[in-house]
Amino acid sequence: MRRRALPTAEKSMTFAPLRFRLADPTPGRRRQVGREALVALAAGLSLASCEVGPDYSPPVIAFAPFHNAEAVEARAAREPPPPLDRWWTGFKDPELTRVIERVFAENLNLQASMARANQARAAAKAAGAKLGPTMDATAQGTFERLSLENPIAELGRASPGFERDGALYDVGGAAAWEVDLFGGLRRGEEAAQAEAEAAEAAQLGTRVMVAAEAADAYLQIRGDQARLQVAERQVATERQLRDLVTLRRARGMGADREVAQAEALLAQAEGAVPLLRAALEAQMNRLDVLMGAQPGADAAELNDAAALPAIPRILASAADLRRRPDVIAAERRLAAANARIGAAIAEYYPKLSLNGVLGNEAVETSHLITPSTFQPLGGVGLRWRLFDFGRIDAEVEGADAASREALLNYRSVVLRAAEEVENACMNLVQLEAHARAAAAQIKALTRARDDSEEAYKGGLIALTDVLDADRQLLAAEDDLPRTQTDAGRAAVSLFRASGGGW
Repeated sequence: MRRRALPTAEKSMTFAPLRFRLADPTPGRRRQVGREALVALAAGLSLASCEVGPDYSPPVIAFAPFHNAEAVEARAAREPPPPLDRWWTGFKDPELTRVIERVFAENLNLQASMARANQARAAAKAAGAKLGPTMDATAQGTFERLSLENPIAELGRASPGFERDGALYDVGGAAAWEVDLFGGLRRGEEAAQAEAEAAEAAQLGTRVMVAAEAADAYLQIRGDQARLQVAERQVATERQLRDLVTLRRARGMGADREVAQAEALLAQAEGAVPLLRAALEAQMNRLDVLMGAQPGADAAELNDAAALPAIPRILASAADLRRRPDVIAAERRLAAANARIGAAIAEYYPKLSLNGVLGNEAVETSHLITPSTFQPLGGVGLRWRLFDFGRIDAEVEGADAASREALLNYRSVVLRAAEEVENACMNLVQLEAHARAAAAQIKALTRARDDSEEAYKGGLIALTDVLDADRQLLAAEDDLPRTQTDAGRAAVSLFRASGGGW
């Protein structure tokens, strides 16, 4: 039988304006479909089955190379890039690896996504089971006392041996099968299977997400610890400076204004410590939740400060977008929507069902399983929605519109994926450049501050010059670990944007 295919949107990813071919919505369509269905029914009964609706073909992704990828690949030569499915090992940090493995084992969102994937797989199995017959076994006993006013009792009580009490026993089995002549059930199974694959891809997307979030929290913890050490060193330095200025004032070599300035700078340095500790605590709590634990439980193992891990080599390729779970899930949802068009079109055609019952019926259990009580029953049913005020037309048009929406959603997901990669590439390169500049700035400002202190002790410059040099060094020393942390987070974002983690 020739399939009736409803045209759908062009599935291409060249990012030219979309062109859609719409289904014919004219009122005469129902009559045309009815004539085709009569022919299809006769052919279907002889050929057993066919599938109506459009066959699915995946959209084609055509991407130019990322324009920021060359800058990422031009970073200083390092070891070969880590495998994308275990990108966190490239940071060479055993604690980070332990944290991510713990997240994979205990994260509640990941476990919930696994449960959703199992639900979708079960729904796909149920849709496939509809293609086969159903069989039921039955056994029952019925006991009844006839009313004397019952017409049967009035006739029977005149006969010798009439009894009002009676029993009837049944045992047997029943089978029913809807013959999928036009593929509506198979299209439903196809849609359910695609939805199950989309749910599995979404579960992988959750895995990628929680791995990236755990690494992001870990890097922020290490960065906050480094900034906290800088702040505490700065507090100690400012306290020494304050004591020096106070001593000079006591000896008549300084002014009250200089003491006040030194105390203000010390207070500024001390004020930065509580904010950093609060940020550190927040990331610790975030990591505990990601590991499925109460905040304050497990992440406390990271209380001992450690250096920020070095960022591994990364290769950004447009081909990696195809392995992103959200792209896979969007494509599978598009396939499901396409299959539902066929399931909707199948409602134009008649449905054939076969039914059968094999059983025995007797008034006494001793005679139940005998040839004389055997009573088979068979039947063939035909159901055809000939007139429903255009409901099927509306269902087909709705399914076609849903397929177009799924195609546009797919394109949007792919474009957002490309945007995330481009942004992560640029952020990584620029933040690493900024970190190098910050490191050079710290060296220069450290020399300037030391020289200023010596000159101040010798009475060659005023305290304000020392304070200015000190403030500049404080800002630079705080900026370096913050920038290094942000660069590491940009690397994690790039791994995530590339679909790494599964």
